[in-house]
Amino acid sequence: MARPKGAWSEKKFRDALNLAVSEEGPGGVRKLRLIADRLVDAALNGEVQAIKEIGDRLDGKPAQAIIGGEEDDPAIKVLAEIRRTVVDPKAAG
Repeated sequence: MARPKGAWSEKKFRDALNLAVSEEGPGGVRKLRLIADRLVDAALNGEVQAIKEIGDRLDGKPAQAIIGGEEDDPAIKVLAEIRRTVVDPKAAG
C-alpha cells in the first residue's frame, strides 16, 4: 500500500529517530527517557538552552510580537488612491 503524499509522507529521518529513541538503552530504559533525563540535568546545571527547550515543550513557545498595531504605527497600512486624469484628445493624437 502506497503512503499518502503530503507533510508526513517522506520523513525518513523522523522515522529513523523514532525507531532509535524507542529502543532500549542501558539498564533497560528507553533511549528517549535517557535523553529527557539528560535535558533535565542540563537545565538543572544552568544551561539556558536546556531550560528554554523544556519551557517551550511544556508551556509552548511564546507568541511572537506583532510589530506595529499602535494607532500611530499600524501593523498593516492600507493605501488607497483615486486619480482623475483629463486627457486632451488633440494633444494625444
